[in-house]
Amino acid sequence: MKESQNIEWKETWRDEFLHWICGFANAEGGVLHIGRNARGVVVGVPDAARLLEEIPNKVRDILGILVEVNLRKEKGKEFLEIVVEPYPYPISYKGEYHYRSGSTKQELKGAALDRFLLRKQGRTWDGVPVPRVSARDLSRTAIAAFRRQARASRRLDASVLRESVAGLLDKLNLLDGGQLKRAAVLLFHPDPERFITGAFVKIGFFHSESELLYHDEVHGDLFSQTQKTMELLVTKYLKAAISYQGIHRVETLPVPEAALREAVLNAIIHKDYASGAPVQIRVYGDRLKLWNAGELPDHWSVEDLLRTHASRPFNPSVANAFFRAGAIEAWGRGVQRILDACVEAGTPAPEIRYQPGDLWLEFAFAPEYLAILPGDSGDASRGGRLGEKLGEKLGETRAAIIQAMQVNPKVTTTQLAQTLRMSTTAVDKHLRFLRNQGLIKRTGPAKGGHWEVLP
Repeated sequence: MKESQNIEWKETWRDEFLHWICGFANAEGGVLHIGRNARGVVVGVPDAARLLEEIPNKVRDILGILVEVNLRKEKGKEFLEIVVEPYPYPISYKGEYHYRSGSTKQELKGAALDRFLLRKQGRTWDGVPVPRVSARDLSRTAIAAFRRQARASRRLDASVLRESVAGLLDKLNLLDGGQLKRAAVLLFHPDPERFITGAFVKIGFFHSESELLYHDEVHGDLFSQTQKTMELLVTKYLKAAISYQGIHRVETLPVPEAALREAVLNAIIHKDYASGAPVQIRVYGDRLKLWNAGELPDHWSVEDLLRTHASRPFNPSVANAFFRAGAIEAWGRGVQRILDACVEAGTPAPEIRYQPGDLWLEFAFAPEYLAILPGDSGDASRGGRLGEKLGEKLGETRAAIIQAMQVNPKVTTTQLAQTLRMSTTAVDKHLRFLRNQGLIKRTGPAKGGHWEVLP
């Protein structure tokens, strides 16, 4: 026998243990033993008769609930068993809300408390109505795009797609008493950040963990954010490695596009928007890390995500709209689709890390990709693991210059000097050497032009 989600042991009774009872009542219920030590050994309760009367009264008067208190005996020693049922409405201990999670208890505050109170009411964060915003404020372009996508996916009846904007929103369950839900604002408002802080995506390319080379922010409705984020990642942030099969040129991205798209969709759809933090994507020379403020369902772990599981979206109204548009499936297969895409492309499976409020997905670039890519890109502490042949031929500094040019095709001499922490004069010497070797060329006028890596 050991402590668990539903069992807690205490050697003696103290009134502050009422918050443990509160935590059980707010979660799945449980049993609190008084007179059992931390190893689970019964040590006895000398004042059991008095506590049998006092504890139920204190629970009733302070928490407003009823519990069952039983006198038990084990190996000749008495202990108390307090049985707590789960309650369908929130229970507070002197204005505090406690919750049993795993074998620990936590006091709920801020966004976590909001989620808990909404859940007890049978609601979700994205289902809360937003005052002072109407269907007239929504983007007609975003709604028209949704109609096209839903028509192509055939996941909405044609008659629904012919409805007015208000009628369509109603059929999508995005109205509450005539008011738009938060999900409707996220999905179709041209500027959801007016109402929901942090409802955007940040992308950055990092020379190292602390050194940012350049970045972008993606704003607008969630459908547009998904599309624009993918376009930026594929065209600007992820350098395609070039190889040849006979006379055919082959471009290979370090992350399969299907896997990347599924990861971006999951982050945007299932993000905890109450956090106020944007989705963040960090791209390095040898990996891509995607973070969102996320919460797994109660008692879930990363292992549960990797196994076959039912669909339990954090923002069900948002997820339903993306499903109707044909962007996602409704079977809880998002992570599996990412893994399948990586297996098909022969790239490493991503690493998933989770702790409450933080969900990381990290794609490591395949060694085969890094071997093809000129200037190779690996060790983040130096901004790139130089390919052995290129490093031997050009030296570390010159290889780093080529890598920087590949990351930013219009990088200037001044920017190179700042990145490499050397003078512009020294950089110019390396540039002349690379030009004489036929590896780069100058494009544009003497002033305002830039260097370009030759294929």
